[in-house]
Formats: sequence, structure tokens, C-alpha cells
Amino acid sequence: MCAGLNRLWRWTAWGGIGLSLYAGWLTADDIRDRASSERDIGAACDGLVSGAAVMDLNGGMVRAKASDYDKYRIDTRELHSSCIVYKVPGPGKTTSLFTLAVRRSDASEPMNWIGDDSGLEPFYDAGTGDKNDVTAVADRRSEPWPVGDGTLGRYGDRYTTVRAECGPGSRATAPKLLNVTARADYDDVSAADRERLARIAHSAAEAAADRIGCKARLAALPGRQLASVPTTLRPAKTADGSCRWFAAHLTRQGQDRLPDRALAIPVREANPLESCLLAVSPDQVGRIADTLDDDQRDYARSALTHSPWWLRAVSYFGPEAGTVGYELLGADDAIIEPGTAGHAKGALWASSVCDGKPALHTLSSSYTYDDILGAQRLNTLFRAYVDDIAKRRGCTDVTYPQAKDFQALPGG
Repeated sequence: MCAGLNRLWRWTAWGGIGLSLYAGWLTADDIRDRASSERDIGAACDGLVSGAAVMDLNGGMVRAKASDYDKYRIDTRELHSSCIVYKVPGPGKTTSLFTLAVRRSDASEPMNWIGDDSGLEPFYDAGTGDKNDVTAVADRRSEPWPVGDGTLGRYGDRYTTVRAECGPGSRATAPKLLNVTARADYDDVSAADRERLARIAHSAAEAAADRIGCKARLAALPGRQLASVPTTLRPAKTADGSCRWFAAHLTRQGQDRLPDRALAIPVREANPLESCLLAVSPDQVGRIADTLDDDQRDYARSALTHSPWWLRAVSYFGPEAGTVGYELLGADDAIIEPGTAGHAKGALWASSVCDGKPALHTLSSSYTYDDILGAQRLNTLFRAYVDDIAKRRGCTDVTYPQAKDFQALPGG
């Protein structure tokens, strides 16, 4: 009996030792894999980020890998470049994790776009019938909220962009403006991960600025948490913040064919980029459809599914004003020159001078909606927007599009 028990104890002890050795081997292997992953991330992102910080995203991980394609590896000598990182949950498996993008202002390529290009569409296609109200939520491109007063940058639920203005003492080849964006490429980004993304973007912006000879003093990140960014549109008649001007316009002009929904951001007078998203609900589409000619009724039907009606008013101040452009079919994208006014495919713009610096005020319209509104409504609406923000920000020397620019628009 005793001999049997002794043998059992010995086998149990040896088994425990074996399991401990196996666990130790796994731990050592995990440590090696994590260290290797961190080095791979650092190399792909040109040393601008901490691989450890990236691997703490999405609940933390042991293994990750960066893209092997040069297109998705950062080279700070390039105007625009980015690195992409994947989580490795198991052998032969990868899932999207993280992207870091570095963009420099340049006279040949925009950093910000306006117009009705599909990449600027704020709503998912509801043509499958899975969604009955396509403009209820800006589920594709929410409006960016300011980080602090906005001079440090902007953020959404899945990204933070830190901006650096290159001031006196910068290298001759340095740009006027540097934007660095850290983005989570997975759903349900936690508040803790938003904070991590902000820290990653901030440290990467400092490193990139130093690398390219951009003398910029970045403010510290706000001490308070970055709140979740709203994406649900609200009634336009009660809009506040960056869309308050539109609520006032509705009070003066009436609803007519104008949007009845709005998505605003907080107003910060130093914010170099301020936007307001407006959209048309299904009920309002129905009311507008009753006033349309037969050949325009198809526009109303498509507005309920694959071609929703929306407007986006955005103003750019200081260096941002020289980074705005629009898509040209069959050619390089065009950059708008500050101080000008005009129109392009799905967009209008006006210029002003605010605090001695250039400003650009824009209004983009979704495909077919400018035809529904017509030139006169667009002209009145755009002037109401520009008048309001110019007055609020103390801007002078406002230059509006000429009458012929509005006549060239659909419905003009």
C-alpha cells in the first residue's frame, strides 16, 4: 500500500515538473515571439512607434506582424506613407490591427478632400435592404472631434491625428504641416485603446517632425479622457455646436428641400478644421419627392438606398487652408489655392482671412442632391454658412463664388 502511494506521488511529482517545464518553454517562446513582433513593427513603421505600445492594443497580444509590401511600410523621406500591422491569433491566421499614416503638406497633392467622391461618403450603402434608414448614423466617416482646442489634432472613435505646424528654424525641405494618424483597424475600440492611439500618434508625430527637420512644439495630450465620438444624427432644427448656423438658417428660410438632420462637433475657436454634416431623412425624402418632376423621382428613390442625400460644410484655417483639394477624373487631384472661390464636382468654396492667416470655407454635396436643391438654394445656404463662421471667427476679406459658378451647378 505504501509502495503504491510512493509511486503515485513520484509520478505526480514528475508530471508536475514536466508541466512546469512545458509552461516555462511556452513562456520563453511567447517572450521571443513578442520581442520579434515588436522589432518587426518598429522596422515597418520606420522607428516612429513603440512595437510594445501597438501590441497592447485590442486587449494585448503575443504575436503580430507588419505588412511586407513596401507600399505599407513607412519611409519618412516620402510625402505620404503608412505602415500596416496585423494581429496573429494563431498559425497562418491574421486579423487587422493597426495603421500609422504620415502625411506632409505639399503643393502637388491634397491632405484634405472635398466633393462627392465615394471615399468621402459618410453612410454605408443600404441597397441590400438590411438598413431601413440610411442617414440615421454616420457609420462610415464620423466628423472629427478636436483634441483639446484642436490645434494639436483631431480624433474619432478609431483614430487620432496629431498635427505639427513647422515653424521658424525648420529645415528648408520641411513642410508647413505634418499630420500623423494612428488608427485601430478593428471594431469596438475601447476608451483605453483611444488613449493608446492618441499617445502613439503624439510620440510618432514628435519623432517624425524631428526626423524631417520640422520645428514644432506639440502641446501635451489633454489630461481628461477622449470621449466617444457621436455618430447618430439629430434633428437639424435644434442643432448646436458647429451646426448651429444651419438651425438658424432653417428658422429664417424654412425647411423646404433642405436637410432635416445634423451631426455637429464642439466649437473651439482655435480649431484649424471645423465640420458640420447635414443629411436628409427618409421622411424628408418623401416630402421632397412629392415636389419633384417625374425625371427626378428616381433620385428620391435612390436617396433611400445607395445614394443618400447629404451636405458637409467644412472650414480650414491657417496651414490647413492650403491642403484642400478635389478629385479630377483622369488627372491628378487639384489643390485649391487660398484666396480663391469657385466650384468643382460636388463642392463649393470661398476664402477669407482669419487672424491674419488664410481660411477656406467649403460645402460638399452628395451625388444628385445639388440638382435637387438647385443653384439658388445652394447659393443662399452657402452664403449663410460662410457669413456665420466668418463673423464668429473674426474673418475678413471674404471672397465668394461668382454667380456664374452657381449657374454651372446642376439645377442652375
